Amino acid sequence: MRIQESAENYLETIFVLKNRMGLVRSIDIANELAFSRPSVSVAMRKLRESQLINIDGSGNITLTESGHIIAQTMYERHTLLSNFLVSLGVDEQTAVEDACRMEHVISQQTFEKICAHINLL
Repeated sequence: MRIQESAENYLETIFVLKNRMGLVRSIDIANELAFSRPSVSVAMRKLRESQLINIDGSGNITLTESGHIIAQTMYERHTLLSNFLVSLGVDEQTAVEDACRMEHVISQQTFEKICAHINLL
């Protein structure tokens, strides 16, 4: 399933926050991304309708299995690409920003070749 870049970013943010804090609510996502609460609320509704997240009665957000797979994939790509760019001499801030854009458009084949190249170093 192909989803929009913004949805991938939200899922990745939920994944990171869950690992950092345990419980995730919309306000945590809004604070992390510096987005308005209404914007996050609309996005969470769309993700829930797409069956990528669940929201319980207390407002706690969890990833479904398919949401978790997407989020983990984006996180792994982001982390590897950021570290790779830093190893090439790109400053950390630029590497993080570039990796955030690259993680959404890079093909699986290219990503696997980068992984293989890094493991050869």
